[in-house]
Amino acid sequence: MTNTYTYKNLSWVDLESPTEQEVLTLVQKYHIHTLVGEDILSEYSRPRIERYPDHIYLVLRIPERIRRTPRRHRDIRRYTIEEKEINFVIGRDFIITAHRGPIEPIANFAKVFETDSIIAKGKEKNGFNGNSGVNGGASGVGDHAGYIFYYLMKRLYARVEDDLESIRQSLMHAEAGIFDGKERRMVEVLSNISRELTDLKQSSRVHKEVIEAFGPAAQAFFGQDFKYHYVDDIIRQYGKIHELTGNNHELLNDLRETNDSLLSTKQNEIMQTLTIIASIIFPLELVTGIFSMNTAYTPIVGSPHDFTIIMGILIVLTIAMIGYFKYKKWV
Repeated sequence: MTNTYTYKNLSWVDLESPTEQEVLTLVQKYHIHTLVGEDILSEYSRPRIERYPDHIYLVLRIPERIRRTPRRHRDIRRYTIEEKEINFVIGRDFIITAHRGPIEPIANFAKVFETDSIIAKGKEKNGFNGNSGVNGGASGVGDHAGYIFYYLMKRLYARVEDDLESIRQSLMHAEAGIFDGKERRMVEVLSNISRELTDLKQSSRVHKEVIEAFGPAAQAFFGQDFKYHYVDDIIRQYGKIHELTGNNHELLNDLRETNDSLLSTKQNEIMQTLTIIASIIFPLELVTGIFSMNTAYTPIVGSPHDFTIIMGILIVLTIAMIGYFKYKKWV
């Protein structure tokens, strides 16, 4: 599916699950290298940047947190990280984005782009300046396609930041569960969050390298000012994501250590209780074993009130054992 948006002399073409004919049409219209067209149609492309005389080709994989319904523990929210591959073809007055399936930040930006374009054109007809837009709207776009790429990346990274904040909230929920006596269940929760952070970090680790390589190409296409102000701002946005990921990892590790300590303490308490019970039962079994021996003469056995006497001995022995354990501060 092809969606085309225009603002002044700029064109943005968004391809969602493109067909071969759609890509071929754009290759011919914008004089895109045929290798780029073939790469867009491929199911997987390695994140990278390539510079051609009339355009820049850039591939990034954006992580997205997707909620999955668990089969058990319905009160536990389970998520997975999915990679969304986006192919960018950036010319001086056009930009093409290609991806498989919908991507929410791109769809939201398209709505703002289209709305702000209409508003800006109306302002121009009435003698107003149309370059004062905010929040990545079209009226904030400059005179070349590099600005569209900048605002798209800002929205994509903002979504990743939201996902990282959502992960932090999950960690806070896990912390509450840890101190609410749900240590065993939190082992699974923390393991799932750890996998999410690992996948997110793995997906975004090459972004800095690609964006930094985009800087010189963008400078040659759009000028030094764009490189130092806008490309560097994208790199700063990535740095913020990297920092948030690291902070979540530190919090995750702290919670894991706390949870493991509480689990270990509980297990030690259980083992201590079982050991004490076994220590109490063993002498009682010994006494009852002695009185149940099949010998010619067994003291007390056979005398009046023998059962009451033996039970009294067992009770006194039990009390004595408990008193000794308390004296030693074992219980």
